[in-house]
Amino acid sequence: MRFKGGYNILFQGKPAGTVKVMPEPRVLYLPLRSQRFAFSELCITDGQEVNKGDVLAKDPMNYAVPLLAPRAGTVTLKEAENHIKLECVAQDKKHTHVGKAEPPHIVQEMGAAGIKRYKLLQLGAWQFFYDAYNQVVPDPLGTPQAIIISTLSLEPFVTRGDVQLKNRLLNFTRGLEQLQSLLEYQPIYLILPEIKSELAALILERIRGYASVKLLEIPLIYPYDNFAILARKLGLKSNGGPVWGVRTEGVLAADRALTFGKACTVKIISVGGISVNSPVHLKVMAGYPIQSILEKYILSPDARVINGGILTGNIFDSKALGLDVECRGITVIPEPPAREFLGFIRPGWDRSSYSGCFLSSARKNFRERFTAAVRGERRPCISCNFCEEVCPAGIMPYLIHKYLYRDLIEETEEARVDLCIECGLCSFVCPSKIDLRSEFIKLKGLIEKEKEEIRKEKERQEKLRQEEAAQQEAVEDINK
Repeated sequence: MRFKGGYNILFQGKPAGTVKVMPEPRVLYLPLRSQRFAFSELCITDGQEVNKGDVLAKDPMNYAVPLLAPRAGTVTLKEAENHIKLECVAQDKKHTHVGKAEPPHIVQEMGAAGIKRYKLLQLGAWQFFYDAYNQVVPDPLGTPQAIIISTLSLEPFVTRGDVQLKNRLLNFTRGLEQLQSLLEYQPIYLILPEIKSELAALILERIRGYASVKLLEIPLIYPYDNFAILARKLGLKSNGGPVWGVRTEGVLAADRALTFGKACTVKIISVGGISVNSPVHLKVMAGYPIQSILEKYILSPDARVINGGILTGNIFDSKALGLDVECRGITVIPEPPAREFLGFIRPGWDRSSYSGCFLSSARKNFRERFTAAVRGERRPCISCNFCEEVCPAGIMPYLIHKYLYRDLIEETEEARVDLCIECGLCSFVCPSKIDLRSEFIKLKGLIEKEKEEIRKEKERQEKLRQEEAAQQEAVEDINK
């Protein structure tokens, strides 16, 4: 299988393969919003006592995905804006909230598979599922074309699949079996690294005989692990039905929910970047106080703290107090007081460049001390085509940028900006330091908004036409 573009970026501050367990917190701050979820439907009241696994809130726009209590405690709603605060946090007796209510009638009608999907939703495992093409939450009762399971996480500073799998290979293979039981004839594509390793060999040995699991080995080049890119390479059409994407942690969550009937409230995140005194992987829970992690691992207070990886993550909101349910890592890099003046013409022995214009091109591969400085002033696009070379979606970012600069929205759509997977490589290699990724995210949102307005206008016109036709028919009946 041949891939387009892609580019590996080497940075200092990569977390080691070990996992440390954070101390039990006294207080949890559970954000009501994350990248995909908005838990606007509260299921608890101020001062209420809850147990581990109880439903605190639901997202009504995403199939009622629940926000679960990671620990027992007392709920406080008014103290932290857009957060549910849990005080007097403690472990409690074995408890899950599944079983309090019977699955809905429609789920029971779907049989054992329907009940299993309902459990995945209710026990918090469904938050790990993605629609491969648009990254939204798929319908838990829908029928996918296939499931793509990736054991790789190739973006710098995001928790790697091998770290998730360490000492949990049995849980992973059980999770595969559980996902297999949700399907009828649809295939499961298991994505493995194209390398020889003890872990890869163990996985291959474990899944021999899984008829519906098809193996696909890919090079360790970012972002070949992206679900949309993999779906296109596998020939799974976007108009042929949903394609579910699940990472390693999602398979492990499926095992926890379906094999043991336990709520999925604990996760492994990475803490990396050159402003981290000891890059590490941490076992934590949603709502864990961010400040407690920063105080323990961050070197300098003058740093940029990012929720996620260096290329696709977002800066933590200043009001964010705890880790959200989708956090996969914390990246911390220095925040210089000013941009580098004429940074693009400096020798650059200690920093990499896609174009090879720095002295560092004479060095062997090395890990760069990456900061928030953008290496100089932003300048107009110089049509170097570097963004096109690294783009895994096969589009021409520089051309789309120029169309957008001239407000030629229809032309940007014809140039297939919709294929952009938002990997951030175009922005990284751009010598003019144009934030192409942000531009395209906003542009796709604008196009979708315009399409929705056109759809609504067509519906309004059709409704008016039907009303006029009905009125005309009534007049004709009266005249008769």
